Amino acid sequence: MSHVHLITGAGSGIGAAVASALQARGDELILLARSQPRAHELQQQYDGARVVVADLADPASLAHALTGANLPPHLDSVLHVAGVVDLAPAHDLVYDEVRAQVDVNLVAPMVLTQFCLPALRAARGTVVFVNSGAGLNAHPTWGAYAATKFGLRGFADALRGEEVAHGVRVTSVFPGRTATPMQEKVHDQEGADYSAERWIQPETVAATILSVLDLPRDAAMPEVSVRPGVR
Repeated sequence: MSHVHLITGAGSGIGAAVASALQARGDELILLARSQPRAHELQQQYDGARVVVADLADPASLAHALTGANLPPHLDSVLHVAGVVDLAPAHDLVYDEVRAQVDVNLVAPMVLTQFCLPALRAARGTVVFVNSGAGLNAHPTWGAYAATKFGLRGFADALRGEEVAHGVRVTSVFPGRTATPMQEKVHDQEGADYSAERWIQPETVAATILSVLDLPRDAAMPEVSVRPGVR
């Protein structure tokens, strides 16, 4: 029997690798898209997947968008993969950029998780928060982004304790630098040359996430870190 997964960030990077791997093994996908044109692109990318227009940058609208989507009563997982980043030292922070990171990286996952909890409980499902190495250690110019990821870890820790009685498992995944479009943007902001071969491949992080989903019910994996290997 196939499983049903709701995924954010399936358009590229880690999210695309996860969605492709799950679809390849016959699982059902529900993908969130920020706009109708983006939804059309995802529908073309993942034939047979269900795509729901719900903009993570506007968390206040999520519950309304999802209520109208008639989601299934059982969800085997909710995979929070989408994220945005803008690097800047504290004295150069731009409010709109900070607000966007807070909304997409922290508030939207909280709202989305709350909405999906009944379906997750019904399936004794798994919530996966794709965090970041920046959610464990904050470096100069990463303050705003790291603050959202530290917050996401805190939410995951609280949720894990709250939902264990309902059979819902919660895992935070902390990837190091991964060869994604976001990483290319980070290198540009850092003024550094980008070479995808130097970093973790998205498929490697996706394999880690699938191992979390496939973990037998007699165990849970609260956190897992993935770091670039020795080349």
